Amino acid sequence: MTKIGHIITGLYLGGAEMMLYRLLGGMDRSRFEPMVISLRDKGALGERIEALGIPLYTLDMPPGRPSTSALLRLRRRVREFRPDVVQGWMYHGNLAASLAGLLAGPHVPVAWGIHYSLYDLATERPATRAIIRASRLLSRWPAATVYVSRVSAAQHESLGFAGARKRIIPNGFDGAAFRPNMELRRVFRAGMEAGQKQVLIGLIARYHPMKDHGNLLRAARILIQRGYDARLVLAGPGVEATHQELVDRIECLGLFDRVILLGERRNVAEIMAGLDILCMSSSHGEAFPMIVGEAMASGVPCVVTDVGDTAWLVGDTGRVVAPGNPEALAGALAELIDAGPEIRRRMGIAARQRILDRFSLASTVEAYQSLYEELLEAR
Repeated sequence: MTKIGHIITGLYLGGAEMMLYRLLGGMDRSRFEPMVISLRDKGALGERIEALGIPLYTLDMPPGRPSTSALLRLRRRVREFRPDVVQGWMYHGNLAASLAGLLAGPHVPVAWGIHYSLYDLATERPATRAIIRASRLLSRWPAATVYVSRVSAAQHESLGFAGARKRIIPNGFDGAAFRPNMELRRVFRAGMEAGQKQVLIGLIARYHPMKDHGNLLRAARILIQRGYDARLVLAGPGVEATHQELVDRIECLGLFDRVILLGERRNVAEIMAGLDILCMSSSHGEAFPMIVGEAMASGVPCVVTDVGDTAWLVGDTGRVVAPGNPEALAGALAELIDAGPEIRRRMGIAARQRILDRFSLASTVEAYQSLYEELLEAR
């Protein structure tokens, strides 16, 4: 049995975190024994991981401030578990994984995981810049670096990251958990008081500058001014009626009765089933966004910004526009609305088939499992 120690920055509802959770649920437990260490707390996904029967430990480390007690807890957990391979997730988790590899003993291979597209280092927060620079200096040490995006790999290599041991493993999507479901669609739309002809445009993402909710809100205002009967369904951490900054932006644009704020939700598949269009309006940072692939698997056509490998993910099944351009975003959304429900349905079928053929969860799980076996053989 091969022991895999996963070390991740935190466990809130983000793309990398969800990919870890999906990977853990899909791995062959007759061949692999996983364990997870979160540098922070259990977050929103900790209980789900534990429900899989996988041990989870937290270091309760304050953001950006490693402590002696946290490092001692890391050493204790690693030496108790004695992993055969250590897998890092995201920048902070990667550096902790490198330390864990040293603690685990000689010749224990470490794989990094980078789930971020890096367009301009100068725009990152000072602490993040420092971590990225440190990672660049240490990037020749891991036995492999997994990128979920080809664009991200090229960006990091241009910054000086070692490229000899890179692997591109795109995120994979569960076609059984995310699929078209007319009953869920009916129930969700009834709850949103949406008529048959009203178009629901969804964005499921935490409230963060990278996600650029303002871009989508401005595009929505353009649509409404042009007479389209559409509403936005926004969900995610911080996307709620108590977030005054967001509410002020909505009211300032005159969209008070056109935006539904759902907050953080775990029933993502139910939301997807009720949408007509999924819109990802991010300005940067996305590598291979989980939410877009989940929408596609659900048979929902997507309008996305050209960030990371999102254009590769969507292919010709949706529309891709430049980031930070609400006019272009509104134009792409209007094109899908004008196409009508039957054309959108066909686009959704093609999007789902693209996921099943090229980006299935099973293929991603097997790629990680094959990587771990190769690292052990090379050792």
